[in-house]
Amino acid sequence: MELTIGQLSDRTGIATSALRFYEAQGLIHAGRSEGGQRRYSRPTIRRVSFIRVAQQLGISLAEIKQALASLPDHRTPNEQDWGRLSAAWRERITARIRLLERLRDRLDGCIGCGCLSLKRCRILNPGDQAAERGSGPRFLLEDD
Repeated sequence: MELTIGQLSDRTGIATSALRFYEAQGLIHAGRSEGGQRRYSRPTIRRVSFIRVAQQLGISLAEIKQALASLPDHRTPNEQDWGRLSAAWRERITARIRLLERLRDRLDGCIGCGCLSLKRCRILNPGDQAAERGSGPRFLLEDD
């Protein structure tokens, strides 16, 4: 059974405009009805779900496209494929988790930007010591 773009949207939670964009980017493929309307195979649900999860992990569409292109015959990822593809992203995801945890734990403190404009910065970053560690929000970007 083939799905219309509206049915695929309802099933995946992805807007029809995004599905058209994914198709234009070569991430998914649609056949056409006699009237020229898009028709998607049911396995496209899994492919779109894969794209959605990968995006939630912060993976770019270019990287997702590259990962999907590594599948034989442009097929939908199965459990083994997902394991192989996600293993390549594991280190980056772990680093992102560490950054988010630091952000959560230090959000109410100094970020180490070197502004010295707040009284608290003079306490947590006296004399702009964070500048010795590089530019930007050093206390958030680095592991202590």
